[in-house]
Formats: sequence, C-alpha cells, structure tokens
Amino acid sequence: MTDIIISLIETVERIIGKKEESARECLKSASFPLAQGIYFKDKEKREELTLKKCAEIAEKKKKKVKKSRITAICTSNCRFDIVRTIAEKFGMKDVQLLDDWDIYWTDYTISPDKTKDLKRYQRVNHFPGMNEICRKDLLARNLNRMAKLFPHDYKIYPKTWCLPTDVNDVISYAKTHPGKMYILKPETGCRGNGIVLTRNIKKIKSCERMICQLYLEKPFLIDGLKFDLRVYTLITSCDPLRVYVYNEGLARFATSEYKEPSDSNSKNLYMHLTNYSLNKHSRYYVADESGTKRRLSTLNLDLRKLSFDVDQIWRKIDDVIVKTIIVAHPSLKEAYTTCFINHEYIQACFELLGFDIILDSDMNPYVLEVNHSPSYHTDRPIDREIKEALLTDTFKLVNLPKSHKRRIAIEERKIINGELGNCEQSDSKRPSYKEENKVQAEWEEANLGNFRKVYPCEGDSKYQNYFNQSEGLLFSYTNPPKMKNNSKKTHQDDSKVGIESLKLFKYLKQLI
Repeated sequence: MTDIIISLIETVERIIGKKEESARECLKSASFPLAQGIYFKDKEKREELTLKKCAEIAEKKKKKVKKSRITAICTSNCRFDIVRTIAEKFGMKDVQLLDDWDIYWTDYTISPDKTKDLKRYQRVNHFPGMNEICRKDLLARNLNRMAKLFPHDYKIYPKTWCLPTDVNDVISYAKTHPGKMYILKPETGCRGNGIVLTRNIKKIKSCERMICQLYLEKPFLIDGLKFDLRVYTLITSCDPLRVYVYNEGLARFATSEYKEPSDSNSKNLYMHLTNYSLNKHSRYYVADESGTKRRLSTLNLDLRKLSFDVDQIWRKIDDVIVKTIIVAHPSLKEAYTTCFINHEYIQACFELLGFDIILDSDMNPYVLEVNHSPSYHTDRPIDREIKEALLTDTFKLVNLPKSHKRRIAIEERKIINGELGNCEQSDSKRPSYKEENKVQAEWEEANLGNFRKVYPCEGDSKYQNYFNQSEGLLFSYTNPPKMKNNSKKTHQDDSKVGIESLKLFKYLKQLI
C-alpha cells in the first residue's frame, strides 16, 4: 500500500510541477485503470478491483455524450416566415436581437457603425458597401463610369441619368434624340411604385430625386408579352470574391399584350411593367405556372423550342452579373476589412441578391436593378417551391447550421496563453485566414445544391482589367474615409480592451 501512495504522490508532484508530458507517459505505461487517470502496477491490487466497479466507470463514460451546440439565428428584423421555417428544419433556434446569436438575418442593410459590436463567431446576411449596386442611383453612376472606360464591354445597362444632378444632360440628350421614351423611377422605390413613362423630359421637376432611364422599346417577347428574369445570386466572400447563381428562379410577365410605347399606351403599366406586385391586380392575371409567373426552367424549355442557344444566353447573363458585382467590389473589400478585423477565420458576411434581368429582341441581357433583400413571399405554390429550395441550398452552401462559438472560445484561450507565454509559438499554431478560406471554398464546392459558380471560373482572367479600373471608381455616400478610419480605430481599441480584460481575469483566477 505504501508503494501505491508513493506512486500517487509522485504523479501529483509531476503534474503540479508542470511536467505533464512525463506524467502522461507514466500513466500510459500503467496497465489497469482505477478511475479517471489513476493506475496501479501492483498485480495484487488489480485483482482487488471488482468487475462491477469497472463496469460502472465505463457506463458513466458512455453517458457523457458531448452535446453539439445549437446554432442561434436572429430573424427579428426579417418579415419572411419561410426563413424561420428553413432555419427550424436545420435545427437552428430563433432568438431575439439582444440574445447571443450566431446568425443575424435581416431585411435591412448593415452599416459599418453597427458591425463593431459583432463577435468573432457571428455572421450577418449582408455585406457593408453593397449599396454600391443595390441603390438605383449608385448602380447607375458606377455602371455609367465603367461604360465610359469600356464602352463595348459594359453595354449591360440601359442609358441612365440621376436626377436632379443630371437633368441638363438628359435634356440635351432628348434634343439630339427626339421621340425617345423615358422611364422615371424613384431612386428608393420598389414594386413598381411611382414609375412613369414619358417622352416629354421638360415636364420633369428639377427638384425631384429619381432615376431617368432610356426605355428599352424592343424587348424579347414570349406569347406577345414583355417579361423580366429574377436571378438569385449568392456572394459568399468578397476577399477573394466568390459568386454563385441559382439555376432556378422566376420569369415575371406583364399581363397586357406588348406594343411599342406611344402617348396613347404609355400609362398602361400592365403592358410596360413586369412587377408581380403590380400585375397580380390585373384582370388578365393568370395564376398557373404557364401564366404571369413562370419558372426559369420552364422558360428555358420554351426558348429551346424556339431554337435558341439557352446555354449561350445564360453565359451572357452570368457575365452581366459578374461585371455588375465588380463595380462594387472595391467598396465591399474595403468595408469588410475595416469592419471585420476580428473575423480572422470565418466569413462574417454572405449575401443573397435578386438581379432583375431583361432581354432585348437580339437576346442581349441588361441589368435593370439589384435587390439587396429580394422578396421571399410565398403566396403562390410556385413561389414556395422555388424559394424554399433556394433558401435550403443557401443554408447548406454557406454552412449556416454550423456554430463557430465553441471554436472561437477555444481559440481566444489560446491567444491569451500566447500573450502570457510564448506569443510567436502560439500564433504559429493558429490556422491562417487563407487556409480557413480554402476550407470554406472546398465546402462550397461540395455543397452547391442547385447553385453554379460563376466567379472564379475558367477564363476569369478577362475580368482582371475591370477589377483594376473599378478601384478608382467608387462613388459612395455611405462610407466616407473619416468614418471608416474612426470605425477601424474603435475596432482596434475594443479588441485591445477585450484582450487585456481576459488577461486580467486569468491572472485573478490563478491567484484564487
């Protein structure tokens, strides 16, 4: 018995003396477990332990099943119930904004000021800076500037002016191009509200803030009706940029037979506008899937029957989407690196956009607008089927059900140990952002669902010149440099305070 006590004392002394490695080797060399790491080499004492006691210990270990943490999602600022339904299917818990959440899904844009309070494991469904293409006026200015640099390559947007700033330019254009039809849109409007068609530019009130766009008079028609495409686009990373397009979506049709615009029919919005929220009130609205709202897959079949090269059409559409996102990329990258300096391993943002695309009579695609929070209403069966599948594949591809809270907590403990001990050695064991980003990219490739990757892609070097030029074309009202610098300084100060607090806590814990 004395030998046993001496052996135990030596083991404890080794642990207290921080010689864990040698103590662990000692325990491994022992041949029979008494309980939780205490071993006996004495054969007589081993025989004294009953099988019943060993069975009890084994049973306790089996019952200690490690519970995986439930991912918390906050949808308090989301008006679409389908988002909560999909989250519940993935086993996620819906919580309030003031609770400890992992994912924040909101219908509103995220300003840089609001990102400073985000924890390292938290993610949001919007990128700061996405207003560069989601606001009609900024989209117009950014694409117009790129069109001046690349007049042939950036014919992806109808000629557009921002009023009242460009009112003299549009009046001058109207004088040299008489008879043209213009469509006026409120710069912050949606669902077709406030849209007007006119030929008389002189009647425009110079004080109104709106978008004036040259009307596309010869769109491609199906069944004599004008239509546009809602193409869902997912951005999972801005540095490096990764863009995916969903293979299914909606083709939204007008409800009156199209005729070229004239003074007599310019007020017939059911003929000229394709907004579903408007056309569903028309007496000619058709509810079935071959009517006013159709699947993109159904449209593809119709185009193939008309002997069109559908694959080539979608390559053009993908090209338009990538070129549009490129004009916002410098803003996205700068805002992200400024706002999320503590998100070293996981992507803090993702964004599911709704691109509205129209085809002209020569099958050339044009982007009409980009929606940062596309509608997920499911009032029709076709909506429920498409949007439920879309959100399911989005949750999978972005890996939203996975919580990073436990991992980040462990990593923060390692950071503290590195600060108190050998910092360089601690940092060398931490995975780099590049490595983590590669792991995430591989996950996305393996979980595409019904998405297809459009950037990066084969032959994407053709876009490099656009990236280089777009760096100098930022036109943003949202992130002035002074605010960005202040935001970055605040982040750094908060990070230092957090580290110092954790170090103090550990020191006090050691004293106790």
